[in-house]
Amino acid sequence: MTPGKGLFISFEGIDGSGKSTQARLLAETLRGEGHEVVLTREPGGSPGAEEIRRLVLEGDADRWSPETELLLFTAARRDHLERTIRPALARGALVICDRYVDSTRVYQGVTRGDLRAAVDALHALMIGQDPDLTLLIDIDPAEGLARARARAGGEQRFEDMGLAMQARMRDAFLDLAAAAPDRFRRIEGAGGTADVAGRVRAALS
Repeated sequence: MTPGKGLFISFEGIDGSGKSTQARLLAETLRGEGHEVVLTREPGGSPGAEEIRRLVLEGDADRWSPETELLLFTAARRDHLERTIRPALARGALVICDRYVDSTRVYQGVTRGDLRAAVDALHALMIGQDPDLTLLIDIDPAEGLARARARAGGEQRFEDMGLAMQARMRDAFLDLAAAAPDRFRRIEGAGGTADVAGRVRAALS
């Protein structure tokens, strides 16, 4: 990898799919191979974006309107892009991001008020940076929800929406993958962590 030739990889999937674990494992593997890797997440990934993360992922599920929520996520992404993603790519690093704009397309664009056109318009206007590769960790919605609810912590913002919402989100992610086959790779998320990690590494190769 050379300066100005960084690679941007995003991980996507429903809650409890294991994408965060797989993003971390891939980062560790690639660092072991000698690459500079920046492992980051959304919402978050920069100090300002982490503050916004607390606003949108904690508290009552209906505390924000869908439109307000979309603006908050876009503001967080813009700060993340300016302060973390673009500087890393400019120096030739490999950026691995746990969620990116496709999550906004699903959560706010499909399940939170049919705002997909607004999501795409804001992305074009304020962001303009897509991943080079998106790895979709695909898992049964019931299994994903059980995993998500077993996690400790206060970030239950979307898990609390239930199984029907998980199923809708999975379908939406699969639709995005079908519409952009050059960018997406679907990874079977069932099985052990090491098995899924092997599928991730094979997809990257």
